[in-house]
Amino acid sequence: MAPDKSPATEAFWQAYKRATGAPERDYQVAAFGDMPDLRDELAALAAAGTKRATAALRRDFDDETLPKVGDLVVLLDGSLTPVFIWRTTEITIKPMNQVDAAFAWDEGEGARTVESWLADHRAYFADQARHEGFQMHDDIELVFERFKVVWPPELADPDR
Repeated sequence: MAPDKSPATEAFWQAYKRATGAPERDYQVAAFGDMPDLRDELAALAAAGTKRATAALRRDFDDETLPKVGDLVVLLDGSLTPVFIWRTTEITIKPMNQVDAAFAWDEGEGARTVESWLADHRAYFADQARHEGFQMHDDIELVFERFKVVWPPELADPDR
């Protein structure tokens, strides 16, 4: 479940708009992982430029909340503090077991291989399935999302 907007995310968003002259539009809020320590670890990988992709269960979105190319997203760390803003560059929906080597690498976690990606995500989503009462399986649909960091400038990807 995505975190809610807060006064901190709104202040961060307004600072981005003032600094960049971005037009008026809405933004989303996200955090990687389900625990503060994991959120911190994954936010640090993303801030370092190692992590430029993420995956989530398709079942966690309705048609209105499904990420879209061009979305702007405020990423939060483990204390729910804004870290940066990303722009979604690619969305693919497919079964988990169809992850490819390029995506596993871009997600930037663990050994960055398909095998390690599958092992980590099977465990993560199986835990979610136990808590939420749904059946986990290897062909469960995921939303595979790639992104580029656009703000603040010191973290932004080239060719934003």
